[in-house]
Amino acid sequence: MAITLEAKKRSEFRHSSLTKIRHEGNIPAVVYGQKVESTPIYLSESDFIKTIKEVGRNGVFSLNVDGKKHEVMLTEYQTNSLRNNIVHVDFLAVDMSKEITAEVRVNLVGDAQGVKDGGVMQQSLHEVSVTATPNEIPSSVDVDVTDLQVNETITVADLKTSGSYSLNHDAEEVIASILPPKQEEEINSGEQQEEGTPEQEEGRETESE
Repeated sequence: MAITLEAKKRSEFRHSSLTKIRHEGNIPAVVYGQKVESTPIYLSESDFIKTIKEVGRNGVFSLNVDGKKHEVMLTEYQTNSLRNNIVHVDFLAVDMSKEITAEVRVNLVGDAQGVKDGGVMQQSLHEVSVTATPNEIPSSVDVDVTDLQVNETITVADLKTSGSYSLNHDAEEVIASILPPKQEEEINSGEQQEEGTPEQEEGRETESE
């Protein structure tokens, strides 16, 4: 059964109105698309979270705005890290027959042999750009690193795609590699070092909203 997320149009755009929407457990949002005029809306935060958990980050679902349904994908969302809530969402109304481009998470799968041998895993690419029709966009791309050895790399060329989507990257772009164990040399000058306090001590900066 198709998943439908209910939403309502917004007509008030003052800060106080947005605050009221969020205090009532809703999220201000926008739905837009090639054939859809950009429309300010709002929807239940709990229903939104439930829907995304069911369909995935790049899943397609129905958005019912005051009785008018759109097939949409989540394109962007903003969060408040202090309050741990979602403060704004963007939805793209899609044409199921036309290709689109989306960013897809890269998952490293397996225990790399190089790490077992003391190497350090370095993931250079955490997301890949893919092009496909909306229903063929994968929720993630899994990369098996089980056989990866020290000083070896996995590139975009090594990815095995299903053929239902294309990757928008150079074939030589590195996804992950195993760095050799760090060699630390102990230097002993033989001189007795005098204890003391550095002339300059750096303070820790904190960023506040």
